[in-house]
Amino acid sequence: MSEETSRIVQLEETIAHQAKAIEELSDQLTEQWKVVEQTRAKLDRLTERFLSLEEQSLEAPAATRPPHY
Repeated sequence: MSEETSRIVQLEETIAHQAKAIEELSDQLTEQWKVVEQTRAKLDRLTERFLSLEEQSLEAPAATRPPHY
């Protein structure tokens, strides 16, 4: 095998490893994006719930002393 052929084989191996690494990173990024979207949806629901509870607490009548005191 000539030196030039050896270099080409080495470059092809390097490219194959890099392509596999890029694919693995892409898969991980896809999974992390799903987690981010789920977390964002949960945060939105919690924010809506918090605002709803906050509105209800503002509408509640003020605590007054019972008449027998």
